[in-house]
Amino acid sequence: MTPKQRIINRFIGYVTIDTESDPNSNTTPSTKKQWDLANKLVMELKAIGMSDVTIDDNAYIMATLPSNVDHHVPTIGFISHFDTSPDFTGANVKPQIVEDYDGKDIVLNAEENIVLSPDYFEDLLLYKGQTLITTDGTTLLGADDKAGITEIVTAMEYLINHHEIKHGPIKVGFTPDEEIGRGAHKFDVEKFGADWAYTMDGSQIGELEYENFNAAGAVIKAKGKIVHPGYAKGKMVNSMYYASEFINALPRLETPEHTEGYEGFFHLHGINGKVEETTLKYIIRDHDKDKFEARKALMEKIVLDLNTKFEAEVFEIEIKDQYFNMKEKVEPVMHIVDIAEEAMKQLGITPLIKPIRGGTDGSQLSYMGLPCPNIFAGGHNFHGRYEYVPVESMQKAVEVICKIAELTAQNQ
Repeated sequence: MTPKQRIINRFIGYVTIDTESDPNSNTTPSTKKQWDLANKLVMELKAIGMSDVTIDDNAYIMATLPSNVDHHVPTIGFISHFDTSPDFTGANVKPQIVEDYDGKDIVLNAEENIVLSPDYFEDLLLYKGQTLITTDGTTLLGADDKAGITEIVTAMEYLINHHEIKHGPIKVGFTPDEEIGRGAHKFDVEKFGADWAYTMDGSQIGELEYENFNAAGAVIKAKGKIVHPGYAKGKMVNSMYYASEFINALPRLETPEHTEGYEGFFHLHGINGKVEETTLKYIIRDHDKDKFEARKALMEKIVLDLNTKFEAEVFEIEIKDQYFNMKEKVEPVMHIVDIAEEAMKQLGITPLIKPIRGGTDGSQLSYMGLPCPNIFAGGHNFHGRYEYVPVESMQKAVEVICKIAELTAQNQ
């Protein structure tokens, strides 16, 4: 079997196991079915020859590849998550393999007329001539982040079988529930024992990220009064109209669909409304800490101003911080980013160093004492039916992992 086919088989073996997480669950992992892949991964790590393979009561997996050099080398880690997003179903994934992609439309599902087109998804044209793995149009694929797991396991297997590549101690970690923001919550950094790590959870080949959003969630409640509509004059107070005043008071163009790069936003992602009470759910995002704090303050001021306007405590607001920009924790140890950048350059990959417009386990882990930049895993269009991954990108990610291990040992 060729190395390429081995990666394809491993990846398909992972994505055809449903591991969708559930934000409404209080358990860890949030769904029992995540154990199906977790247990498979434990067996596989042992089978390829990893040491100290463990899985705890919350399905966090850790393993070690011992150093094969005599001198001291920092312990590095590679981390990915095995759950998939609840945004779109991950049940009964049926991957399709497109060999030697010709740059034209890919029919994912002829019956439902679902087409993956470069006219809309221009990144497809980066991969002409390559092998793509797509969905069948009815599920997500799960490259986020089973591509990362595939790459880490494959890289460890390669290093085990190629003793000529010198490296220090390497730790591997696989987590549940990253997609619902809990991937690092019960990660035992002390047990993991790495000086720093990399999440293999990015998208396009070349991505290297050590900045992410500061993040918070906000819940705004508007209160009204219900009265029979036939006799409501001067008595009914419709909370949904009040809620619309709050929505319109925020900057209209500071939303996800109008921002990019370092631009932050307010995102209304849920409304539940009746006459008596309407609840608005927002997420608040900004890379800049001062601007992030200003966004939270603005929402609180709008609530205060509207309550003053209506001469009543119509609105109440609760804001909770979720995670912070890992740049603050990574910049003091920028050599860990430099090593990853040099690894890519030596492999002929152009590094794409840019901010993450989202979060990552690496953000929380960085604040838990494990600096953790993010590296590409190769997939595109995560969390939906148009998700795909070029096999060649996964192969390059494997090479990057091995090269990082090699450079870390050389730099000591």
